[in-house]
Amino acid sequence: MLLDAAELADFYEGPLGLLTRRIVARQLRMLWPDTKNLRLLGYGFAVPYLRPFQIDAERAVAAMPAQQGVVAWPVGKVLTTLTDESALPFPDAFFDRVLVVHGLEGADAIRPLLRQLWRVLAPEGRMLLVAPNRTSLWAQLERSPFAVGRPFSRGELDRLLRGALFEPVAWDRALYVPPFRGRRLARAGAGWERLLRRLFPALGGVHLVEATKTIYAGTPAPVANTVPKWKTVRDAPVSLRDGASRASHDA
Repeated sequence: MLLDAAELADFYEGPLGLLTRRIVARQLRMLWPDTKNLRLLGYGFAVPYLRPFQIDAERAVAAMPAQQGVVAWPVGKVLTTLTDESALPFPDAFFDRVLVVHGLEGADAIRPLLRQLWRVLAPEGRMLLVAPNRTSLWAQLERSPFAVGRPFSRGELDRLLRGALFEPVAWDRALYVPPFRGRRLARAGAGWERLLRRLFPALGGVHLVEATKTIYAGTPAPVANTVPKWKTVRDAPVSLRDGASRASHDA
């Protein structure tokens, strides 16, 4: 299940949404400090977080799932398009960076979506995934857009990514400030975020995980059972018995 794009847009225009965008965008920028001349894909509802990246990027595309809908968003040169999560309309290995926000938790089928993201990511590219943390208030309270769909533990995300041939290389969390409405909280949110991060490091509202693309090397062939089924040299095949006798004579 996904929130409607119009609902998400309304949230990010309000005080709590502006605070959310500011906190999460700061963490994203720390993980990706330089996107100059790179091709960037934002999947889900990533448009509020694309502005810091699209200034330097060669191009930026916001792909929104068809079941979510699409809204116009003033983010400069970002191209926005509707797409099917199981068949992204982009060439193989086209993007250098993929940012996923409000995309994984509402997917109809997570593994096919991740495989599509793997397909369109360049061999040396990186994916940055923002997903709700199961143990946080942001995944519990209905006023939070991260409470819609499926929340995740770190272990679940790790297994999902590795199963789709991604290698997690960096982990972080954000949104320690509770999802309470009010302009006063929005103004003091950054201070609360720093304090609560130190006090409750596991309770951030969202996981941030950066992953690289791995290449499937195939399943190793099973190792043959080399333990002989014979107990003495007399029980061995003639060729092995003769060889063993010669070795004993030479010794």
